[in-house]
Amino acid sequence: MPIALLALTLSAFAIGTTEFVIVGLLPTIAADLGVNLPSAGLLVSLYALGVAVGAPVLTALTGKIPRKTLLLSLMVLFTLGNLLAWKSPGYVTLVIARILTGLAHGVFFSIGSTIATSLVPKDKAASAIAIMFSGLTVALVTGVPLGTFIGQHFGWRETFLAVSALGLVAFIGSLLYVPSSIAHSKPASLLQQVQVLGQPRLLLVYAMTAVGYGGSFIAFTYLAPILQQVSGFSAGAVGAVMLVYGVSVAFGNIWGGKLADKQGPVRALKLIFLLLAFVLLLLTFTAPHPVLVVITVLLWGAVAFGNVAGLQVYVVQQAEHFAPRAVDVASGLNIAAFNLGIAGGAWGGGLIVEQLGLVHTGWIGALVVLGAFGLTALSGRMDRLNPIPVAADAGGEKSIHAVGH
Repeated sequence: MPIALLALTLSAFAIGTTEFVIVGLLPTIAADLGVNLPSAGLLVSLYALGVAVGAPVLTALTGKIPRKTLLLSLMVLFTLGNLLAWKSPGYVTLVIARILTGLAHGVFFSIGSTIATSLVPKDKAASAIAIMFSGLTVALVTGVPLGTFIGQHFGWRETFLAVSALGLVAFIGSLLYVPSSIAHSKPASLLQQVQVLGQPRLLLVYAMTAVGYGGSFIAFTYLAPILQQVSGFSAGAVGAVMLVYGVSVAFGNIWGGKLADKQGPVRALKLIFLLLAFVLLLLTFTAPHPVLVVITVLLWGAVAFGNVAGLQVYVVQQAEHFAPRAVDVASGLNIAAFNLGIAGGAWGGGLIVEQLGLVHTGWIGALVVLGAFGLTALSGRMDRLNPIPVAADAGGEKSIHAVGH
């Protein structure tokens, strides 16, 4: 695999770290900036909203810009956004920094797959995409716990400084090794994307994605304060628990993908959503007990992102039948739905923390995830009433890897 692909993977690692590391730092940031936990939680919501808007809208608007130029510009925006977070004098500046980095995130993963596949022979395209997106998984396993550790021991601002350094290294790698002559077709226009949103069956899959992840992030956004204020962990121990979570996510992704291949996406998604709802409900009862809550977090990681592959395969299957000329657009919009779910979940979780308390995020999140199970069951029933052809292997395989939030 070419070294340019390593630069893309490092970019994905830096972007994944900055998206999720905030979860481990919420109590520290809230205390330092003098805001309450729900306000700190908006730093998760607004970043995800930046991704959801950035992916479809900015990708369409930047369609004529050469890919390498756009890639380098995105890494500059990402690095500057994190530097702004590092030096932010207060809460409002930090919010602006998060939105800027979210916009860069959205466009990066929209164009990243195209760039990755242009670097290798056609028969290695799926592997190239998988390698690039592995940066996200590695971020959850190593970047987030390490960033949390830095934030707890040296200050949360230093975490963003470290991520800025990663962004700079990724920029230099892309500048030196990504070729300038990357061919690209013009991305879908905003009109084409809106037309995809006019397909009810695709909207149902997007609702499954948004509601499923929204339910999980109601509680996940506030995992660090739960561990500190309810479970009794020290601030320094949160990074270790995040490491447990990240390792579990890595295994859960593999398991979820194999389950979707074996059982089909609908059956796999129904099982994963049920397990996720059970784990979130369990969190309500295990949160006050340190050992039990770590076991719960371990189980949570195994199912939290295990449905990504199934959701992406399923949206491609539906798109090939209902919007055959816009399969890539439909797949990309599912990533926007994922981030809308994160934004809504983090915001809703903040309201729950404010009105009811931290421990209630678990069981309410479980109820929301059960809603995603219901939507999945409904979609499966509609499939049985009106069967559609199964998607081609190549499209399904590619969509499994092109998840990237």
